[in-house]
Amino acid sequence: MSAYESIKRAILHGEYPPKMRLTEEYLANEFNMSRTPVREALRKLESEGLIVSMKRGVTVRHFTKEDIEQIYDLRTLLEGYAAAQAAIHRQDKNLNEMREANLLYEEAITTYFKTGETTIEHILDINHSFHDAVIKASQNQHIHSHISKVVVVPLIFRSFYWFDEYQLRHSLDAHKTILKAIEQQDTERARAAMHEHIYHGRDQVIHHIKEIDYHYSSNN
Repeated sequence: MSAYESIKRAILHGEYPPKMRLTEEYLANEFNMSRTPVREALRKLESEGLIVSMKRGVTVRHFTKEDIEQIYDLRTLLEGYAAAQAAIHRQDKNLNEMREANLLYEEAITTYFKTGETTIEHILDINHSFHDAVIKASQNQHIHSHISKVVVVPLIFRSFYWFDEYQLRHSLDAHKTILKAIEQQDTERARAAMHEHIYHGRDQVIHHIKEIDYHYSSNN
């Protein structure tokens, strides 16, 4: 695993919690590698918004409750609009992509909890496939570029990382509701179902970010 992949994984899994200070020296020792790949990895992670530069070293990016609410409000508006437009403009190939993503999503959830032979990262990738299919179905080439600016990977990953089986299956049910509304060309139901789906993820992030902040502040 590269320096970039190792550090990113540690951040996403909460091994390096928000506000934690990291240095090239510490990371090089942690992963038993030279400082050059670590330095390059930190540049990339900063460009992705996972870390913030300091005078010496970096800190893991911290999101306040207000940050999270604002990010998810924007995402909800954009993806809700995309779902409504998808209900108007969807084609058979778009519906097939959504159906396939939901089938893979259900299989991955079952495998994850029964055998552990898949990962949360894989489940998250399939989730992205469903959302991307909805955006493509909207037939609006500008929506994706705007959504990509407000979809913050660490927040989405953490919401999935904290989901238990019931919550992941709740997410799958939300996908099915969104798909049904798009199939039936019910714009308002598609919009409302997407809103509810995204806000459910937001609530998980806010709840657990508070716990992490409390734990981190209590130990510093």
